[in-house]
Amino acid sequence: MITYLLRRLAGVLGVLLAIAAVTFVIFYVLPADPAAAACGKTCSPERLEAVRHHLGLDLPLWRQFADFLTGIFTGRTLGTGQYALQCDFPCLGYSYENSLPVWDLLLDRLPVSASLAVGAAALWLVLGLGAGVVAALRKNTLTDRTLMVGAVAAASLPVYFTSVMLIYGVIRIAGILPYPEYHDFTAGPVTWAINLLLPWIALALLYAAMYARQSRGSMIEAMAEPYIRTARAKGMPERTVVVKHGLRSGMTPILTLFGMDLGGLLAGAVITESIFGLPGVGRLFYGALSTADQPVVLGVTLMAAFFIVVANLVVDLLYAVVDPRVRY
Repeated sequence: MITYLLRRLAGVLGVLLAIAAVTFVIFYVLPADPAAAACGKTCSPERLEAVRHHLGLDLPLWRQFADFLTGIFTGRTLGTGQYALQCDFPCLGYSYENSLPVWDLLLDRLPVSASLAVGAAALWLVLGLGAGVVAALRKNTLTDRTLMVGAVAAASLPVYFTSVMLIYGVIRIAGILPYPEYHDFTAGPVTWAINLLLPWIALALLYAAMYARQSRGSMIEAMAEPYIRTARAKGMPERTVVVKHGLRSGMTPILTLFGMDLGGLLAGAVITESIFGLPGVGRLFYGALSTADQPVVLGVTLMAAFFIVVANLVVDLLYAVVDPRVRY
């Protein structure tokens, strides 16, 4: 197990390094000039060169990349002269747009995106697994067909369409819920949940539909295994047979799917946060892309990649818990 963990952690570092390098290269070949954006609309050529030198954009690409990597662990000084900025550990640079530390920007927006992700993930797991298990236990019945038709319909709806329809139907017409406005969890769990309920539903519907179809197939296959008949022959309660033997056996592909879906969650969060006006990391990422703010884009990309690879590592370790046949 220890050897496996060390190999995977080395792989995590390799993935993060590759993502950082690719992001640097992409911004190097783009026609957008971050120095021009930081300098402003009325900027002379001399001032533009001064800003480019101040930001370190006149250095070779390999030097910029090396300074960025070492700065993450040791901190570094950005710029020269009286306008120099001291960037402490962990240093992800300063935003070209507003000269604020990227790390502070991420920490400020992370609670919003984390709240959105955790709530949506919990909701889609409950809805998806519940619908899939019920459909599998009532295979080829009206309940099964209704749930699967609903899953196909939900999977066909884009996140932005679902978000707009929820705003129009639930807020504008019915007036059941207020327009989402982020409140910290410590300020009141009920207020926090009510304001995030619609964004959770908008994100969860798409994923819940896929989980319903996957869990249905896995449960039908698991419930046909000989050990299920043996458990029933021993007189075990049906709930124990379904949950302990059937569902546990069918959880392996669900865990795999969950690990991969965390990667797509950021893309959905960009749209959801923009439509609902939530000040999260996804919205920060979208704004940084539109202004070619390389440090912010790179910081968000690395943060998202870190959580994705760590989530996949946790999923791999959970295989041994769910399926005793798996050993590392």
